Amino acid sequence: MTTPAIIAGLGNPGAEYADTRHNTGFRLLDALAATAGAAFTADSRMRGATAKAVFAGKTVWLVKPLTYMNESGRCIGPLLAFLKTPPAELLVIYDDITLAPGVPKLTTGGGDGGHNGIKSLLGHLPNTFARYRVGIGPKHWPTQDLANHVLGKLSPDEQIAHDAQRENHINNIKHWLLHGTAKAQNLINKKTTAATTPASNKNNSPITQQLQQQQQTTSTSTTSSPTIQQ
Repeated sequence: MTTPAIIAGLGNPGAEYADTRHNTGFRLLDALAATAGAAFTADSRMRGATAKAVFAGKTVWLVKPLTYMNESGRCIGPLLAFLKTPPAELLVIYDDITLAPGVPKLTTGGGDGGHNGIKSLLGHLPNTFARYRVGIGPKHWPTQDLANHVLGKLSPDEQIAHDAQRENHINNIKHWLLHGTAKAQNLINKKTTAATTPASNKNNSPITQQLQQQQQTTSTSTTSSPTIQQ
């Protein structure tokens, strides 16, 4: 019997965190579940909210840890063990300050990069799971407290950038599910580079210019990069 894949979105539970940059993983997982008509149910045994979905005939479990970000592994680790899913069949969606708002990047391996959600996962799982990183942009000024940035709400321009990428994210994640990490990396990261490196910056908005600048420094990296989470 084939074990199901698992897609996890990282974030913090509670209405006060729902619209923050930090909850990008939760929001994207909600959008993915909606395309399959799947509904989340809180499961106290697994310390998370789970939903079972089917895409192109392939079963997948969606999970949002309800442990708060810093203890995400206490939910996802036991769920993999219960379903007998190997870590390589896990995709984790989370926010990344080194990518411009809405920009995706699929990576594997590497350290936690200062991201406490990933740090928790690495304490409960082998480092073989796939990482779907979604940009939230860097701090707005050098002395800004990073926790203030990631726990802040998206600006109108940032929200537009995220909304514009939502369908692309969903297609990317489905591609990973159906074709695996290696093929999905080739498609997603190449597509991101092509979409964010136009010939000229003329008349581009600040968000677009930021996206271009960020992509120039991240397009050749395949490991996780620093994100500090609370």
